[in-house]
Amino acid sequence: MHNEVNTVISTVAEWDAVTVEPHRFGGREFRLDNVEIGHVHQGGLVDIPFTRAIRQQLVTEKLAQPHHVLPESGWISFYMRTEADVEKAIWLLRLSYVQKRLNRSRREPDSRAALVADLDAMQPSSSLRALIA
Repeated sequence: MHNEVNTVISTVAEWDAVTVEPHRFGGREFRLDNVEIGHVHQGGLVDIPFTRAIRQQLVTEKLAQPHHVLPESGWISFYMRTEADVEKAIWLLRLSYVQKRLNRSRREPDSRAALVADLDAMQPSSSLRALIA
């Protein structure tokens, strides 16, 4: 799982304005300025914060599980078990990244169109897209 975790870390680290830092419970944390977009543990567990509505939709669509410690929060957990799970983990982290950037774009309308195009390229369900955009 070491290579898979490193692939996630190196991919997310390339995104605009994202920093990678040690996570307080082990692993690596991804931040967009002062906001966490998620973190990955060395064993392949990925935890990502969303709103409760987005979390519920991701769980309903079987794209993630409620957070392993805080199941009633907006956090989700995703377990990378195979090589194919790497792309799914990156997709979920990208969804968090785009969601948080879209929230900020209300103050920066020029960047909104590009972010919506990024979201559309990810092809989320219409229900999930409605909760994010």
